[in-house]
Amino acid sequence: MIAARLLAGLAALLLASSALAQAPAPPASKGQARAIVAGGCFWCVESDFDKVPGVISTTSGYIGGQKRNPTYQEVSAGGTGHAEAVEIVYDPKQVSYEKLLEVFWKNIDPTVKNRQFCDVGSQYRSAIFYLDEEQKRLAEASKAALMKSKPFRGDIVTEIVPAGEFWPAEEYHQDYYKKNPLRYKFYRSGCGRDARLQELWGKSGG
Repeated sequence: MIAARLLAGLAALLLASSALAQAPAPPASKGQARAIVAGGCFWCVESDFDKVPGVISTTSGYIGGQKRNPTYQEVSAGGTGHAEAVEIVYDPKQVSYEKLLEVFWKNIDPTVKNRQFCDVGSQYRSAIFYLDEEQKRLAEASKAALMKSKPFRGDIVTEIVPAGEFWPAEEYHQDYYKKNPLRYKFYRSGCGRDARLQELWGKSGG
């Protein structure tokens, strides 16, 4: 964990050091759909998807590991196998899963394994966690199309894997960018996220 993010989250960690992740996420309501993606720091991924018309809610959490109900401290230490991820609840009449995948790609660095920007470790890997065979098909098609049209030279190493249990993160992580805007901006800038996105994707990045 880099110094910038430690500073950004220090106060919250002290207040909630013993808190556990919340109960497993409930299913989406009728007429809604879910998507789960990992793109490094979940504070940033939440912020990116909250801007998308048709997105109803975003929830930071953990997925892809072995331990039930993991804590942030456990996941960030890299010992549980989880990735920081975001569950997106959306209205498929307003925004398609394909569009969400497009937003996802333009907000990550798909050329690096087990890291995103300044955050290093498998807990920061980029991944699409599909919830059914249709999402798997669309994700694989999206990745294949991007491999042909990508504006950068590196290979795409982002995983496409089945979703296991998604564990919502502690409350102080939810909407962190809204609750702590100055700390969030300090972290995001210090991590070099937007600079790298511009380097990879040009004006369409981020």
